[in-house]
Amino acid sequence: MTNFVYLSKERIRELEKELTDMKTKGRKSMAERIAEARSHGDLSENAEYDAAKEEQGLLELRISKMEDLLSRATVIDITNMPKDQAHILSTLTVKNLNNAKTYKYTLVSPEEADIEQGKISISSPVGQALMGTKVKQVVQAKVPAGLIKFEVIKID
Repeated sequence: MTNFVYLSKERIRELEKELTDMKTKGRKSMAERIAEARSHGDLSENAEYDAAKEEQGLLELRISKMEDLLSRATVIDITNMPKDQAHILSTLTVKNLNNAKTYKYTLVSPEEADIEQGKISISSPVGQALMGTKVKQVVQAKVPAGLIKFEVIKID
């Protein structure tokens, strides 16, 4: 599976730092926990040792997945994208026509999505509906709660 993952420069830097921390501090901490558990004697009946080894496996799996993600990462270049149309990394101010509330969303790749920070995935129903829109355009998104209508107020 060699499909590309589009990420912002900032997100790539965050992931690289997290990966470095896991490889250094995380592995060191895990080795210390295993050594401590090993010092408690018989490994065949040592639940602390088993738990530490399992955690080590999970850490290595996370490291492997992050390395794979970063190996497929492509930085998004928005310089040639239209300014009047929503695209990945656009920040949109939209009005939910169902409840008359205004929201600000940044369209991002699924790997960067974080609704609490207003970052919505371009593969989500709302993200898909907003991709390619222009100011004053009304779109609708089918979400688990039903159909939501949005009016695009502003695109940054």
